[in-house]
Amino acid sequence: MRPAYKLICLAVCWVVLLPACKSPGTTTDDTVVFPGFTTPENFPATTYHFDTNPVTKEGFELGRKLFYDGILSADHTISCASCHIQTSAFTHHGHAVSHGIQDRLGTRNSPALMNLAWSTSLMWDGGIYDLDLQPVAPVTSHEEMDESIDHVVQKLQSSPDYPALFEKAFGSNTVTGANLLKALSQFMLMCISAESKYDSVMRQEAVFTVEEQQGYAVFQQKCSSCHAEPLFTDGSYRNNGLTPSMVDDQGRYAVTLQDSDRYKFKVPSLRNLEYTAPFMHDGRLLNLDAVLEHYRNGMAVMPTLDPVFMQNGAPGISLTDEEKQHLLTFLKTLNDPAFLKDPLLAQP
Repeated sequence: MRPAYKLICLAVCWVVLLPACKSPGTTTDDTVVFPGFTTPENFPATTYHFDTNPVTKEGFELGRKLFYDGILSADHTISCASCHIQTSAFTHHGHAVSHGIQDRLGTRNSPALMNLAWSTSLMWDGGIYDLDLQPVAPVTSHEEMDESIDHVVQKLQSSPDYPALFEKAFGSNTVTGANLLKALSQFMLMCISAESKYDSVMRQEAVFTVEEQQGYAVFQQKCSSCHAEPLFTDGSYRNNGLTPSMVDDQGRYAVTLQDSDRYKFKVPSLRNLEYTAPFMHDGRLLNLDAVLEHYRNGMAVMPTLDPVFMQNGAPGISLTDEEKQHLLTFLKTLNDPAFLKDPLLAQP
């Protein structure tokens, strides 16, 4: 075979074989395929109002760009992703409370953003009842982004890229606050964590080890009344015996002004705990061992302490060392490393 002819043949073979070498989930131009919103097989029906804001490829991509853009903050230094980092299950791993512009400190730990299509209220105190309104809180908070929605809209309208992206997503190149918030919702709605080992077991694609199964039994007996499967939260607000912090954050009371809600905070999901420390609404507990010790021996008796924690007149959850170890083993099955690496959710 002549050298030139041999080179031509090799080139043809390379072009033919190249598409087969691409990783799953990509197209021939290396862009991530947009799958649309799908409810995982083992999940309940969603509660979000998709009829008023259906997730589209263009809306999602606009929301993703906004989520990672510091333009939402007053000095362009803080984005949503600053406190909600994908590799930490969209929370601020290692920080007790959120950090805003000029390194201002908030008073609460950044909650993980995942499975929000099933949330009927948001924030640690439940002060927001619609995902479309949730970004207003960090954008306008003095400690976080210290901006106004109106000024953000002006900045986006004046930018070289955003008007065209809004037109692709919503049919008009006029940027509005409503469409800004809808786009952010579309991105957050796609932050679905449902590929843990637990999910595989529930879908009968895998089985628990003996110790995982033992831990699952402990969980069902002693934790599931608050952390209901498969989301691992029942969405309720409870006082779990934490002593008041130095700032005396009284949680849901600030929203309802009902004395019965003092020091109640939203029950968080137990998914992806390996990546989301520290724990509790103010990040006071640094690891899972400390969390379980709190429930065993560290709970304070308070007027609004949830009755589920009172056993034989004393606060706490009875948990032997063996049960504790089994429970920690089971909780690891709720970790979803694929969620942390999903290219669809990564910074564009």
